[in-house]
Amino acid sequence: MTGGSASRRRLGRSVGGRAVLIALASTVVFFGAIGWVVVHSPGWPVVQRSFFDAERFWDALPDSIARFRLNVQLFLIAEVLSLVFGLVLAVLRSLPGPVFFPIRALAVVYVDFFRALPGILVIFILAFGIPGLRLQGVTNDRFFWGIVALTLLYSAYVSEVYRAGIESVHPSQEAAARSLGLSRVQALRFVIVPQAVRRVIPPLLNDFIGLQKDTVLVSFVGVVEVFRTASIKSSAYFNFTPYLATALIFIVVTIPLARFTDWLVARDRRNQLRGGVR
Repeated sequence: MTGGSASRRRLGRSVGGRAVLIALASTVVFFGAIGWVVVHSPGWPVVQRSFFDAERFWDALPDSIARFRLNVQLFLIAEVLSLVFGLVLAVLRSLPGPVFFPIRALAVVYVDFFRALPGILVIFILAFGIPGLRLQGVTNDRFFWGIVALTLLYSAYVSEVYRAGIESVHPSQEAAARSLGLSRVQALRFVIVPQAVRRVIPPLLNDFIGLQKDTVLVSFVGVVEVFRTASIKSSAYFNFTPYLATALIFIVVTIPLARFTDWLVARDRRNQLRGGVR
């Protein structure tokens, strides 16, 4: 019996090792073929000079990294505001009874409206339109209006994630809370919402990966962040390589966050399966 188990383990390791080698070989062949086609295409010398100039890349990278801090500020402020405002919207949409219908309707209209609009359009309207009104005491700072626009846009998406989490909580949880004397609002606050928030952390991280990338949209209203810096340098060099420096920064930041999100999703799935087995 022991000998049979050992032979099965050796067979499994052999099959697994062979699968890894096949996957590695097919990957090398696939990307090697793509690389060969690219570098042997007629226009490759021009593309190489325009996009892959090492000198321009290393010259642009330090300034791009320095300006990326502005994108991080935009992201962090808009993220916190979207989390709070999105949760408020989700709770308002969950209020029961006909007396709260106008509030629920306003929340639905808000979410549908901002989910339907392109982000760049909202940023343009706020950054150029509001200052154009010349209202007393209203700032003309386009960085500020960029934050407002991103918050309005992403709070609509975040509220839908929260709402899905709230609706995923089994009705028996609310019934148990009500049986203990809690009101509907108290049940939401102390029982339903805490469970919903824990369940939607991975989807929220996916939304915030998108928010991190969409911070470059404020460059179109004059905010000099990482993408705008690349545009300025590209115009000065008559070369597109600075955009690759910007791309590298976002890749380095975004891919680890995406992998972390996948890990959280997998862990949550394992926990659910473990709970189901029990």
